[in-house]
Parts: sequence; C-alpha cells; structure tokens
Amino acid sequence: MGKLLILGGIVLIGVGLFLFLFGKVPWIGKLPGDIYIKKEHFTFYFPLTTCILISVVLSAFFLIFRR
Repeated sequence: MGKLLILGGIVLIGVGLFLFLFGKVPWIGKLPGDIYIKKEHFTFYFPLTTCILISVVLSAFFLIFRR
C-alpha cells in the first residue's frame, strides 16, 4: 500500500509540474458533451466528456501496464 501511495504522489507531482510549465492543455474541458451553464449570478461547469475520456485513457494505461 505504501508503494502505491508513493507512486500516486509521484504521478500527481509530474502532472502538476507539466501543467505548471506548459500552462493549460487547450482541449481539456472544451469537448462536446461538457456541460457549461452560465447565467447572471451563477456558473455551473461539469466536464462530463472530459471525465469519460480521461477514465478510458487511464483504464487502458493500467490494463496495459498491469501485466
């Protein structure tokens, strides 16, 4: 369990450094199917398609490297 937590921390640090150095990824959060509602004093944003895409990519990654 400890090794898994360390690996997860390293991955999070890597993603954080990537986003810090290269800025925002332009297509993240702007895919068709992402829910964005903006009214006068209210904004609601739920990146549904982005979440599904990230889930599929991570599932494939872990399936490949699990063996």
